[in-house]
Amino acid sequence: MSGRLTGEVALVTGSTRGLGREVARVFAEEGASVVVTGRNVARGEEAAAGLRQLGAAAAFVAADLSVEDDCERLVGAAVERFGRLSILVNNAYGSDAIAADRPVAELTTAAWESILRVNLTAVIWMCRFAIREMRASGGGSIVNISARAAERGTPGMAAHAATKGAINALTRSIAVDYARDNVRANAVAPGHVLHETRDAALTSDRRAVLEGMHLTRLATATDIARGVLYLASREAEVVTGTVLALDGGSTAARAWTLGGPDPRWSERDGRT
Repeated sequence: MSGRLTGEVALVTGSTRGLGREVARVFAEEGASVVVTGRNVARGEEAAAGLRQLGAAAAFVAADLSVEDDCERLVGAAVERFGRLSILVNNAYGSDAIAADRPVAELTTAAWESILRVNLTAVIWMCRFAIREMRASGGGSIVNISARAAERGTPGMAAHAATKGAINALTRSIAVDYARDNVRANAVAPGHVLHETRDAALTSDRRAVLEGMHLTRLATATDIARGVLYLASREAEVVTGTVLALDGGSTAARAWTLGGPDPRWSERDGRT
């Protein structure tokens, strides 16, 4: 690693496991001081300890991002611990709430409001409190985790798609409103990201379908974390208000994604 984030202080939400934990690891290896956060204390303390073993300064702060006061307290704790906040990654999402997502006609008000609160309202709260600290210390970088679903509808996930589309719009608004304060805002939009638990029993047929959604290969959490790293780093000083698709080209591969045959195959090949 090259120390691309040396001197930076990063707060990564939803970083006790999965993508957020990998972002925190990559940031730590690149020299950042990192605040890990989530609701599970045992996982959070373990994640922070792992970063310290890498030689990074790291701390865990428990928080429930569906509570506004917790968001404010979390940002305050990061500043108290490390003196300032220069990078915010909004990665957390409510997995329990997402499980209740449905097409609009079947989507309950309770499910909609739960998904909205964690996927979008919490992001607004986190950005509000973080921007105040970034402005006071000369600037910073916000990276929001969006999704391919923001641009392409996903069956049965109306609320998720709506909130991720709003994340993209919010990211652009922040970029415009706070450019004068040297605060950049960008988003990344992953496609399918391989997950060690969810995909542990992935069948060959299912994997073939997933791979058929991509022009390159299925992404790993490390692939996405590297994209987040770029946008958070000083290497991206001229990049703001953008949504970086990290989807293996799956947005471009629309017909195949919808279940059609691999366009590179033909009946003559015997692989229709």
